[in-house]
Amino acid sequence: MSQYSSSTICALATAPGIGAIAVIRLSGEKAIDICNKVFKGKDLTTVASHTLHFGTIQHEGKVIDEVLVSVFKGKQSFTGENSVEISTHGSPYIQQQVIQLLITNGAESAGPGEFTMRAFLNGKLDLSQAEAVADVIAANSETSHELAMKQMRGGFSNEIQKLREELIHFASLIELELDFGEEDVEFADRKDLKELVVKLNSALTKLINSFDYGNVIKSGVPVAIVGEPNVGKSTLLNALLNEERAIVSDIAGTTRDVIEDEINIKGISYRFIDTAGIRETSDEIESLGIEKTFEKLDQASIVLLLVDASKISRENLLTDIQKIEDRIAGKNKRLIVVANKIDNASSQAEVAETFKELDNVIYVAAKQKENIKAIEERLFDFVQSGALNNDVVVTNARHYEALTKSNDSLIKVLEGLDNNITGDFLAMDIRQSLHFLGEITGEITTDDLLDNIFSKFCIGK
Repeated sequence: MSQYSSSTICALATAPGIGAIAVIRLSGEKAIDICNKVFKGKDLTTVASHTLHFGTIQHEGKVIDEVLVSVFKGKQSFTGENSVEISTHGSPYIQQQVIQLLITNGAESAGPGEFTMRAFLNGKLDLSQAEAVADVIAANSETSHELAMKQMRGGFSNEIQKLREELIHFASLIELELDFGEEDVEFADRKDLKELVVKLNSALTKLINSFDYGNVIKSGVPVAIVGEPNVGKSTLLNALLNEERAIVSDIAGTTRDVIEDEINIKGISYRFIDTAGIRETSDEIESLGIEKTFEKLDQASIVLLLVDASKISRENLLTDIQKIEDRIAGKNKRLIVVANKIDNASSQAEVAETFKELDNVIYVAAKQKENIKAIEERLFDFVQSGALNNDVVVTNARHYEALTKSNDSLIKVLEGLDNNITGDFLAMDIRQSLHFLGEITGEITTDDLLDNIFSKFCIGK
């Protein structure tokens, strides 16, 4: 697919199935001519770009449907080449008939992401912007949509381009030195180069560190609810979701599997995971559930440790906290202690004694849905505190890998400067750093890279 073709492609751009309308796209040099062969209403070859026309799609005198046709010419289109969008009624039969007619008249079926890939190849988007198109489509929350829109509009690629241009200047001076190697001249001031590399290293590190935040925003923040059996984990999940999603029972060990569901808090998506109770058990099935609990705890960004405030002793509380903290140590995860069944506690003084010196404990009565909002506020605050002050946040794993490799090369440049190595070795590491930055925006690409990226798109985009 990555080999550029002058063929005209077509595909359904809207979701397949029955709907009010369907949109079929064509793109390529002959897009307007091919559509004109089956469209009756106006000669599309004579109309201006960005115009809309009513008519019918016909085959051998038979009307297939009444349609609206949008015409986009050359560089003025999304793909940077002649494009047509046909809006039909949303019958799957009509969609199939129209697409078959277009193919019969010279079009080819588009592959996944081929329209967006043509936009990239024709210089309408750089590679990171093209990838953001898929992120915009997949966005399931306000925040993930906002990040994807910023990237699609060039916020991230502009940042990368600025960093790359600064490094290119010194790279050219180093390369110039190599041309005069026998004359022992130095065009690139080593002090200035070191200051620049330190600056770039700081900027790249900031972008790299933003990936944890950006990735959870893009995919949804995984939150594991853990605790001993019968402390109300399923009740809390139901209260957070505001529906009876999990089975609630007074029998300990009712939840023997992992239950997942998703809610949106202030524009951020959270994936809640209700797990089997953590306790010693001889029940083989329950033991498997507990094993899954620890696996999910490893996957979570935030862990809610739920305890029964009316029963738990301070000793057991501290043991449970230590058990969780040992598991998540050094893994950039957050732990929130939630004291449930506060309404059942016989003495508030005893509760205060049990939880004394523990910061940020949230007291709730999940069954009565009391103080559930406090959990939501804490979850939102934790995620927001992970955001960087700048507008550019890395959400793409490929970009994260390229930034990391680029930064590794910069670190080698710093080490080389400290050890007074020769310009040819400095040039090698600088070239490597520039190479990986270029991979992000598509200034440096391979067919395999493009195939891998655009094969993940839906057909018609």
